[in-house]
Amino acid sequence: MSTSLLYHALGIRGYDYVKTAYRDGGVTFTVRQRRHTYRCPVCNSREVHPRGHQERTFKTVPFGHKSVNVTLAIPRVHCSCCDLIRQVPVSFAESRRSYTRAFERYALDLSRRMTIQDVAQHLGVSWDVIKDIQKRDLQWRFRKPRLSKLKRIAIDEIAVAKGHRYLTVVLNLDTGAVVFVGEGKGADALDPFWKRLRASKAKVEAVATDMSAAYIGAVTRCLPDATLVFDRFHVMKLVNDKLTSLRRQLHARATAEGKKVLKGVRWLLLKRPENLNARRGERQRLREALRLNEPLAVAYYLKEDLSQFWEQEDEDQAQAFLLDWLARAEASGISVLVGLAQTLREHALGLMAYYDYPISTGPLEGTNNKIKTMKRQAYGYRDKEFFKLKILAAHETKYALVG
Repeated sequence: MSTSLLYHALGIRGYDYVKTAYRDGGVTFTVRQRRHTYRCPVCNSREVHPRGHQERTFKTVPFGHKSVNVTLAIPRVHCSCCDLIRQVPVSFAESRRSYTRAFERYALDLSRRMTIQDVAQHLGVSWDVIKDIQKRDLQWRFRKPRLSKLKRIAIDEIAVAKGHRYLTVVLNLDTGAVVFVGEGKGADALDPFWKRLRASKAKVEAVATDMSAAYIGAVTRCLPDATLVFDRFHVMKLVNDKLTSLRRQLHARATAEGKKVLKGVRWLLLKRPENLNARRGERQRLREALRLNEPLAVAYYLKEDLSQFWEQEDEDQAQAFLLDWLARAEASGISVLVGLAQTLREHALGLMAYYDYPISTGPLEGTNNKIKTMKRQAYGYRDKEFFKLKILAAHETKYALVG
């Protein structure tokens, strides 16, 4: 085996080939470091003198189905400059690692297409070795995402475990990358993010979020110059929740015949009209329920009307539309709608801000779905830091979410 093959195939440079051994179905190459390459690991001086050696074996990239190892007698040297005895650093492997840099790169390439367990089985190592390789690579690339160019962001929380355990996620809407993952939910979870954001001197122009008082207060306090945009998805979710509450109230007061009509109508009320399945009789069932319950019909048609708020041609038309809708909801006399109208009136500025910055948390909802899928595929993560790093890298993953 030539020395040049050591370099081109295994990434080993500055060492001489000594011998090859075949045992346990694998191949082991023994190499020797060239004397003129000895350096002090502390001061990098060449004024060193040999003081024995320590033999170590490193796993490297396989040849076909054969595992390959490299054995090296690592020299110990005495440095004349700093008067210390230390091992010479190994150029083809990281300190305290039992594998070469080439093996690490190969494992990372496979990890973008395979699960951790699959990569470990293919390379003949334990799964925690591959996980450690991934984690260190993610730490190097994503531990502190750059915030200086942030312009438009979205904030939302995601449930990650039973027992009301949440993570708060901040997404860069311009790049689709997660820039922060905080513990818990609410304003406190964002404190580390605001601290880093101030240090980065970023000029955030707009923030998309729900109508949570905690988020509103935190954004207003920490980003006073940013425009707060209330997300369309969360607004319509609030309306649907109110509609569901009204249906329950009507069901509780209805006669036996009325209860029969209202039973199973909940999901039909939440569906868009164009998504109702005529073959299953969904349109007919919904029409019958609305015919027999005037308050429910009023609430349903107002809900459908509100979805048109985000489809107006300009801000003036949107403002006129919103004021008209609020007036109709308040005039309905239905307590659920009156309360909803009061809530939306209080948050009207955030609703109208959509026409200055047409953004939403939709991309973040998509990222949250990726996170949930990633968690299910791994059957949960015991290492919380590793889980956060995987979330920060979620925008780079493939469809199978193994990258």
